[in-house]
Amino acid sequence: MRKTFGIIGSGSWATALTKVLTDNKQKVNWWVRNENNIRHITERRHNPSYLSSVNFDVSLLQMSANVQTVVRNSDIVVIAIPSSFVEQSLGNLKASDWEDKKVVSAVKGILPQKDILLNYYLQQEFDIPLENYFAVLGPCHAEEVAAEKLSYLTFSGVDIPMASTIASHFATDYINTIVNHDILGVQYAAVLKNIYAVGAGIAHGLEYGDNFQSVYIANAADEMAGFLRSFGAEHIVVGEHAGGEDPVTHRKTPNYAASVYLGDLLVTCYSLFSRNRTFGNMIGKGYSVKTAQLEMNMVAEGYNAAKCIYNINRSVQASMPIAETVYRILWEGVKPREGFKKIETVMI
Repeated sequence: MRKTFGIIGSGSWATALTKVLTDNKQKVNWWVRNENNIRHITERRHNPSYLSSVNFDVSLLQMSANVQTVVRNSDIVVIAIPSSFVEQSLGNLKASDWEDKKVVSAVKGILPQKDILLNYYLQQEFDIPLENYFAVLGPCHAEEVAAEKLSYLTFSGVDIPMASTIASHFATDYINTIVNHDILGVQYAAVLKNIYAVGAGIAHGLEYGDNFQSVYIANAADEMAGFLRSFGAEHIVVGEHAGGEDPVTHRKTPNYAASVYLGDLLVTCYSLFSRNRTFGNMIGKGYSVKTAQLEMNMVAEGYNAAKCIYNINRSVQASMPIAETVYRILWEGVKPREGFKKIETVMI
């Protein structure tokens, strides 16, 4: 039986994911908080605020400003909102609204109010088991999806057959899908890469060159791997493909060096589309955190993530001098130049 998808969010990433589904002729229940935007999309077939070049077949869209309506009418609910808005957006829902639903996280951050991943919040608040939870991540900027440039999305979950089924609805000529079972590892990797991308932006703003950036990212990747090992991540050796097998494509599940880990780190640190790199670049050029946030029209997840990971690592005790320095620059007022002088000394 064909599943009904719901999309929670109407920013750039939510808009891109809605495009992918509707390109596959999939009907979508779409939570668009602003009634004026709903009218605009209905009449003009594009989102006026994000990725306005994307035109929708509006006959496939059932839009609502009521999040409860969207959740109740969907079999698979994709949550694609900034992590800092999750509790505000979902707070009025009840556990009964989520019964028999599969949930896909397209959230690329960690809930700053609680320092937890989305799956823990959903389990605590709505009793959603991990078996019903999946994450879609990878080096996939919304702007390139809108332009239909070939991109790779990894769907992760402990229920691999269901992850493969969900992934099949997103596979297009311009989206290749991959499946793995490392549900916690891929989410923490997505959180960490945003922190390191802020640092890469700071380095660019401080006028470090490409040679330094390459060494910085290599060390950031190693630091990320160390943190992931603390959470039981497996097969994080470059070139090792010893994971499981996707039951649909029969490809090996990806290792640490694959797209959802190292690939996402690279594109977030280097791409001009990266909001975290842009945010960091402004900090490196002398903007205050507040001024940089006001200048941007989108949320840079790495800002809150830096504090969350710093707090989490108090108990994990992984060696994270780069992430810790980025945290101190953003949250404790350490001067960017001073912080990066310290980073210079720990890189190998």
